[in-house]
Amino acid sequence: MDILLDRRSIRKYRTEGVPKDNIDRILESAMAAPSAMNRRPCHFVVITDRDVIGAIPKIHPYAAMASRAPLAIVVCADSKVQTEPGYYSQDCSAAMQNMLLACTGLGLGSVWCGIYPRKERIEGFSRLLKVPENIVPFSLMIAGYPDEKKEPHKGIDEDRVHLNSW
Repeated sequence: MDILLDRRSIRKYRTEGVPKDNIDRILESAMAAPSAMNRRPCHFVVITDRDVIGAIPKIHPYAAMASRAPLAIVVCADSKVQTEPGYYSQDCSAAMQNMLLACTGLGLGSVWCGIYPRKERIEGFSRLLKVPENIVPFSLMIAGYPDEKKEPHKGIDEDRVHLNSW
């Protein structure tokens, strides 16, 4: 429970890189996420190159923090694998959430930035990352060692809970 409640969107990072072992753990956690009909449409573009990371804010208006981060991972969906329309968004979201939680568990900070369904972001990341035509950039995780601290989430918003009916 601590990892779930401690996970916060971190937008300030120290400069040190993320070790490959930690990146592998993040990817392993993403690939452990549930997948509709076990189709597994997700692909992951790991970005550590400073020039590529530096180009991200030019594509995504809310990803300025990427320019200071040592790591970004773009979760992509293979549209050819999807047999039922709409499910890859759930699969990619589950993978992203697992990655965010893995970062927290590894002492890293991270933030989720949406790409899909914004056409200009999808096209921008497709060009930047040179993805094949059937691959859809879905979401972006920016990560690194945090240079800010946020308090854990606490409590339940009772106005959002409905028992047995609305």
